[in-house]
Amino acid sequence: MNDPQRPFATANYRIAKEIYSIASSARASNAGGGRKPINAKCETVATLPTFRDAYRRRRCIVPVDGFFEWKAIKGQKAKQPYAIAMKNGSPFGLGGLWENWKDLTSGEWMRTFAIITTDANELVANIHDRMPLILAPGDYTRWLSDDPDPRDLMRPFPAEPMRMWPISTRVNKPENDDASIVEPIELTISAA
Repeated sequence: MNDPQRPFATANYRIAKEIYSIASSARASNAGGGRKPINAKCETVATLPTFRDAYRRRRCIVPVDGFFEWKAIKGQKAKQPYAIAMKNGSPFGLGGLWENWKDLTSGEWMRTFAIITTDANELVANIHDRMPLILAPGDYTRWLSDDPDPRDLMRPFPAEPMRMWPISTRVNKPENDDASIVEPIELTISAA
């Protein structure tokens, strides 16, 4: 990535954590250190120094065909993963922010992103209180526009067109990168 001015609007869902994080330009002088958040709460994205400039000028859409969320199980250390997607299997766009910064060690320009989260909709609320910001296709143009604060687009996506199913804890290890990780599993009584 040699051109720091060329914005990108998409990225693969399964991306190394170094890319799926945002490193603010304020920390570019110490690119290897500091916190690199992968999510930005919609309630604070416009005001937190880590995100506010990217929110105003560097919003992006991350195309996915699903995402994962974990349900805490009372009395257990492990969490139960779930896959969440559209009922019709179609891809959808997550609202995100991107950032450019120069790694002073290597001199290489880095481009990273973070996903914006919102309150969970009725479906996802069964397992978690937050979910990624899913943008309606009709909102894509405005999300990517020069509008400095499209706050009204940051709301839970309707639950009706979505589905959710329990999957294996194999998803917790990046080396398990195959289609079988999203196959539905039967839950034991303690995980339900």
